[in-house]
Amino acid sequence: MKSSLLSILSILVIAEFFLGNFANVFIALVNVIDWVKKKKLSCADGILTALAVSRIGLLWVILLNSYATVFNPAFYTLEVRTIVYTAWVVSNHFSLWLTVSLSIFYLLKIANFSSLFFLHLKWKARRVVLMVLVGSLVFLVCHLADVSLKLKMGKNDNEGNITWVNKLQHILRLSDMTVFTIVQITPFAMSLMTLLLLLSSLWKHLKKMQLSGKGSQDASIKVHVRAMQTVISFILFYFIYFLARMASMWNSNTLEDNSVAIFCRVLELLYCSFHSFVLIWGNKKLRQGILSFLSQLKCWLKMN
Repeated sequence: MKSSLLSILSILVIAEFFLGNFANVFIALVNVIDWVKKKKLSCADGILTALAVSRIGLLWVILLNSYATVFNPAFYTLEVRTIVYTAWVVSNHFSLWLTVSLSIFYLLKIANFSSLFFLHLKWKARRVVLMVLVGSLVFLVCHLADVSLKLKMGKNDNEGNITWVNKLQHILRLSDMTVFTIVQITPFAMSLMTLLLLLSSLWKHLKKMQLSGKGSQDASIKVHVRAMQTVISFILFYFIYFLARMASMWNSNTLEDNSVAIFCRVLELLYCSFHSFVLIWGNKKLRQGILSFLSQLKCWLKMN
C-alpha cells in the first residue's frame, strides 16, 4: 500500500514538473520572441520572463531534492545538499519576489486613487518595482547567511558530547524555520495588501459607475478583476507551498517519512506549475499564444 502511494505521488511529481516547465518555457519564449520582433520589452513582460526563468530553476531544484531524499539518499552528500539548498534559496527568492513585484506593478497601473503619493508611485511604477526587487536582496543575503552559518555549525555536529550535539541540532532547526518564516511572510503580506488595495479601487470604481448610471460593465472593471484573479491565485497557491515547505522541514527533522516528503513536493510543484498557467491565462498575449499553440497541436494530431 505504501509503495503504491509512493508510486502515485512520484508520477504526480513528474507530471507537474513537465507541465510547469512547459508553462514557464512558453512564457519566456513568447516574450523573448516578441522582444526580438519589437526591439523592446515592457516592464510587465520583463518581470514575467524573469519569473518564468526563476521558476524553471525552482522546478529542477525541487525535482532533484525529491530524487535525492527519497530515491537515492547516498547521492545527497554534504556538498550536493549545500549546492541544492543554496540553489533553492536563490530560485525561491526570485520566484517569490518577482511575483510580488508583478502584483505591485498591476496595482500601480490599474488602481485609481486620488492620493498624491499614490499618483507619484503610479508615475514611477518601473522605478518602484526595481526598488522592491533591490530591497528584497536584503532578505536573500540574510537567508544565505543563515544557510552558511548552519552549514558551518553542522560540520561540527559530531564533535563533543551527545547532549551538546542535540542542543546544537535543535538550535539549527529552530533558526532555519524562524528565518524561513520571516523571509516568506513579508512578501506574502505585501501581496495580500496589494489584493486589498485592488479590491478597494474596484469598489470605488463600481460606486462611481453606479452614480453616473453607466452600469457595471466596462474595460476598467475587467482589468481589475483579471489582476485580482492573478493575485488571489498566487496567494492561495503560495499559502499551500508555504505549508508544504514547513511540513517538509518538520518531517526531515522528525519522522523522515518518504511518503510525507514526496507529498510535500507535489504541493510545492503545484505552486510552481499551475500558477504559471494562471499567469498565461491572465495575459492577453500569452493567452492568445497558448490558444494558437493548442489549435495547431490539435490540427497536427488530426493529420497524424
